Amino acid sequence: MSTPELPLLSVIIVAYQSRDELGPCLASLPRRLGERTVEVIVVDNSPGAGAGELVRRDFPWVDYVPAEQNLGFGRANNLGYARARGDCILFLNPDTVSNEAALAHGLARLRADPRIGLFSPRLELADGTMDLACRRSIPTLWDGMCRASGLAAAFPRRALFAGYNLTHLPVDGTYEVGAINGAFMLAPRAVLAAVAPDGAVFDERFFMYGDDLDLCIRVARGGWRIVYDGSVSLTHLKGMSVARDYDAMSRAIFDANRDVYLKHFNPRGSALVRWKYGVAFGAWKAVARLRARLRGHRRVRPL
Repeated sequence: MSTPELPLLSVIIVAYQSRDELGPCLASLPRRLGERTVEVIVVDNSPGAGAGELVRRDFPWVDYVPAEQNLGFGRANNLGYARARGDCILFLNPDTVSNEAALAHGLARLRADPRIGLFSPRLELADGTMDLACRRSIPTLWDGMCRASGLAAAFPRRALFAGYNLTHLPVDGTYEVGAINGAFMLAPRAVLAAVAPDGAVFDERFFMYGDDLDLCIRVARGGWRIVYDGSVSLTHLKGMSVARDYDAMSRAIFDANRDVYLKHFNPRGSALVRWKYGVAFGAWKAVARLRARLRGHRRVRPL
């Protein structure tokens, strides 16, 4: 009796109120890459919202996992990871539209360079502009204030001011970065197993935001490279699968990223360091929200 073929790639998608965008996302994923299969796992944090019916009817080959409650991003991804069998793992948002070329290119990069721990192509928004969060630094206090105050947007080609989203670097280039977006995180299974031997790839203390940055820091500290490659791209219909309550969302984003910094850059629990990051993130949040209101925007960009 032959041994069942193991997938080359396991794609894990966490859905929440995502029925409308989940269909195009799943339809854009290839069933095979080269000679091996692609496994797709959908963990649904809102199983009563219609995504389950869509998957069962139109995508019966997808492993659909209804959650008993909203588990949050990290915990739901960990649940999907526990079921995954592929050599490589892709954590993918439901509001993305992929293509075979980008996926194949990313897998080829991982096979060619075992030092790569996380990979992202260029993510483009629906209007064709770049999703800046797909390549980021681990920002300093100066980087964060430049972004919050608008200096980074005013001088996007100046490295002194553009360190947060690295806008001074070519969008079609490839280079090592500090962090990539949780909307697309491609990794070798062996790397994830090394940084999360207990199976918790994402720190479940972070419910919605900050968990992608936390994973990037852990992978880099484990000795692997985090690579952005702008020679291939896919679409990210950003913000479609999250709540649109500006105030709650903005608070959650800044507070979660503050907690990531306290976890990694204040391991001894220094009251002074806690105060420093509390003040810094509080200032970033206040300035960013004020600027958004003055411009009439009701959305805050994730860090």
